Amino acid sequence: MSERNDHKVVLPIGPQHPSLKEPGSFKITLDGEKVERAVVEIGYNHRGIEKACESRNYTQDLYIIERVCGICSHAHTSCFCQAFEDMAGLEVPRRAYYIRGIVGELERLHSHLLWLGVASHEIGFDTLFMYTWRDRELVLDLLAQIGGNRVNYGVNTFGGVRRDLEADLMQDILHVCDQLEEKIKYYADLATTETTLIARLKGIGVLTPEDVRHFSAVGPVARAAGILDDIRVVEPYGVYKEIPVNAVTDDHCDVYGRTLVRVKEMLESIRLIRVMIREIPEGPISVRAPRKLPAGETLRRVEAPRGENIHYIRSNGSDMPDRVRVRAPSEANWHGMSYMLEGFQLADVPIIIAAIDPCYSCTDRAVSLSSGRDEQIASWDQLRLFGIEQYKKNGIDPGSIAIRPF
Repeated sequence: MSERNDHKVVLPIGPQHPSLKEPGSFKITLDGEKVERAVVEIGYNHRGIEKACESRNYTQDLYIIERVCGICSHAHTSCFCQAFEDMAGLEVPRRAYYIRGIVGELERLHSHLLWLGVASHEIGFDTLFMYTWRDRELVLDLLAQIGGNRVNYGVNTFGGVRRDLEADLMQDILHVCDQLEEKIKYYADLATTETTLIARLKGIGVLTPEDVRHFSAVGPVARAAGILDDIRVVEPYGVYKEIPVNAVTDDHCDVYGRTLVRVKEMLESIRLIRVMIREIPEGPISVRAPRKLPAGETLRRVEAPRGENIHYIRSNGSDMPDRVRVRAPSEANWHGMSYMLEGFQLADVPIIIAAIDPCYSCTDRAVSLSSGRDEQIASWDQLRLFGIEQYKKNGIDPGSIAIRPF
């Protein structure tokens, strides 16, 4: 329900959306159809991922980190593993780096195809939505072959990878790449020639290079403004130290530019996968890792599909981290959202929000409980009890809920 304020309409969007599985709330102040002010309200996911990691050992943490985000699960574990390996002084086998790279680029294809479908749906281009999600199924099936699951693949481990790629599986990957390349080239041609699509996306959600630096935007949002911030290029890690990435940038500085960047990045991912499979070395896929890390701290970053992904670990010398911090790319890209929305039409709001490929679960944290002047750092058990008490205040007793047997 909208409300009127000084002859202007304040329109609430969310936190429950008919087309979005994650909660996010936006208060849009409209002057006619023009967005005069936009307030982004996030923080509805209280999972306490970082606090959960700090109360478990590193091996258990790896499973939690993989569930920070379903679409970027491999990017998160790759970053966390590299931070652990850096502190432990582990020399990861080259073959493991290549396998991590292949799975990482497949995940990028999965993420960008998903985004292209969602973005198409937001502007009413449901035919393209169906096509891209059909093509995404080919990638998901490959990931299921590699790791046994379509979303959380469980490939990474400290000191390497858990699963090797057999020759037949690599041939399947190459075959899918051949199929996808033809389709993605068609999408690239569509994005550069379809006048209706161009007119719908061009000139909205603008972030200039100066704005990108001011708001610290990352990933395709920054590269669509001509800023090369691809971590695979500016700070190569793993297999990217041996196989250079041809960075993709654009200078449109808007939603259309972000679309072009993602489509072209898919073609680059296919090229990288082919090179990695052709040059993958023989040898072991992992080395033995210690249970404990020496006291100290480290920070590593990788290029997730949405942009720069940062993981920080502080160790006290035990088998449990003293502090874990995850700065996912969505957390960086939210800062400029209000600025991108203001001045454009109400009809542009869904696609401008979608253009950063937002992940609310990646962004939201639960760290402390505050009451007046007192602030208390909450343990995992305290957070759980707090949640139970809040439900009981609303007349719901979680203990009385019957769990349906599988």
